[in-house]
Amino acid sequence: MITNKARLIYKTHTTYLSTPFPVHYYGMPNGKIYLVFSRFYKIGYETNGLEFVFAVHQEFSYDYEHEKLNPVYKEFYDSQVYDEMINKPDPKIKTIKIYRNLSSYGEAQKVLNQKAARMGKQSA
Repeated sequence: MITNKARLIYKTHTTYLSTPFPVHYYGMPNGKIYLVFSRFYKIGYETNGLEFVFAVHQEFSYDYEHEKLNPVYKEFYDSQVYDEMINKPDPKIKTIKIYRNLSSYGEAQKVLNQKAARMGKQSA
């Protein structure tokens, strides 16, 4: 039984990232925020595939227990933080892994849920 799951914080179809597809933002038990988005990649001449990018947002953290978004940098300390603020121009993100064997956001969430479950076991 998975006790810790990736929590969907925010989902947007309009993003500043270079993808025509939605971006999903998940809060993880370790306090990190993972982004999942898909994009095209070249397989061969005039042939494309779809890959899913997993990245970590470096400007915000997530209080998993209280389900609250927190800024990492001082520029946001004095203002109230809203979930949609994580979808901002020029976000500081770090790509963790790219999957070319996934075919849906549902499959991507399963991968994140497995990762979240391992995070819960490590902290226990």
